[in-house]
Amino acid sequence: MAIVGAFMVPHPPLIVHEIGQGEENKIAMSVASYETVAKKIAELAPETIVITSPHATLYADYFHISPGAEAFGNFSRFNAPNVRFHVSYDEQLVASMCEKAAELGIAAGTKGERDKSLDHGTMVPLYFINKYCTDYKVVRVGLSGQSYKNHYMLGECIKLAAENMGKRVVFVASGDLSHVLKADGPYGFRKEGPQYDERIMEVMGEADFGKLFSFSPDFCESAAECGHRSFVIMAGALDCTAVHAQKLSHEGTFGVGYGFCMYDVLSCDERRNFLEQYEALERSELDARKKREDEYVRLARATIEMYVTTGKMLRVQNGKVVCSDSSVTGWKLSDELLNNRAGAFVSLKKEGLLRGCIGTIGATCSSLAEEIIANAISAATRDPRFPPVTERELPLLVYSVDVLGAAEKIASKDELDVKRFGIIVTKGTRRGLLLPNLESVNTVEEQIDIACRKAGIDPDENPDLERFEVVRHY
Repeated sequence: MAIVGAFMVPHPPLIVHEIGQGEENKIAMSVASYETVAKKIAELAPETIVITSPHATLYADYFHISPGAEAFGNFSRFNAPNVRFHVSYDEQLVASMCEKAAELGIAAGTKGERDKSLDHGTMVPLYFINKYCTDYKVVRVGLSGQSYKNHYMLGECIKLAAENMGKRVVFVASGDLSHVLKADGPYGFRKEGPQYDERIMEVMGEADFGKLFSFSPDFCESAAECGHRSFVIMAGALDCTAVHAQKLSHEGTFGVGYGFCMYDVLSCDERRNFLEQYEALERSELDARKKREDEYVRLARATIEMYVTTGKMLRVQNGKVVCSDSSVTGWKLSDELLNNRAGAFVSLKKEGLLRGCIGTIGATCSSLAEEIIANAISAATRDPRFPPVTERELPLLVYSVDVLGAAEKIASKDELDVKRFGIIVTKGTRRGLLLPNLESVNTVEEQIDIACRKAGIDPDENPDLERFEVVRHY
């Protein structure tokens, strides 16, 4: 046996009667959907329920799988301490999952547990499931800041482990949808909120899991969702598996999206190898993008590829790009790169996630070409948020180069525009910069707040503001 059924569910605490005290009646469709899901799980009689939760222990570069033999939890945080849970963990399945993850090079395991108690992303589904069945073990899996590809591969590890152990396993992907559906909701409104909910319900309702990779991380962040990566892990657990999908309901009564889908497992279907299909498409798009790169981006790419593979630096000599050992590359630079001086930022992305970004506010080198060379090496090797880029990563990198115009002081935020202007905030010796037209930054207030946080400035300190324009090269 392996995965015998899978379910996409939300985890609003107020759907629990002892917490909602009648408020759950306002999301009656969600209550009914949870009852349907719980009854179906009972029919499947799983030996183990794997639950992925955004509220379990989370690390940026590691998937945490809860260790030990058992765990406890209650809803005291939500004023319902008498609603208690005790689960037995499936230690054998956990060990097999960790073994499979190691084989695939996925950073996952049972180390680094910060809180042994069950989280509400786990307990809300169990509250309904336990009404109809209790004879099962649990595997609790946290999400991470890793790529969608790695989340999908973790799902594949779960599938392989279940097959290896010969167990009946049900997969529960716990996760709310957008949190910004309504202006009067707890998190306000952004247009990306309803856009995300509509798209994700279509994708999940049709079990078209390959499209999960098309949701950019920046878009998901703007939509303030919490379940997307949980759904991606579930998709991986259903890799090469034919399913019958049933969309049960979607509600956004309180400004947060609650979506339910369930999947009956039918048979093996090698055509549903969504990760392999995505990787093939990704390679094709990266090749096409590389062919379209202008000389600014080609210079950044060449600099990083040379430095990472050989340790040698490119430099400018007699209008050409040469290597540090004086071997000419045969690449003549344009007058624009040779004769202009300006600040520049080099940004790297990998699988939709930022992989490095370093730049200069003003010119520090004798030419723009040298500015790009210096900042490209720094972006790849000296960004304190990331380890140095490795040779293996080079084919996966997407580059952009922002050339900064002169900064000008402004009197107030009313002179800003997040799409057109970047911002510099200054208070004493502290200074922070944020580039314009970033997908995850929608308002001037967000732009100022992020720039201040980068500089260690409290926005209430009323920092000096400057704005600048950029020319962005892809």
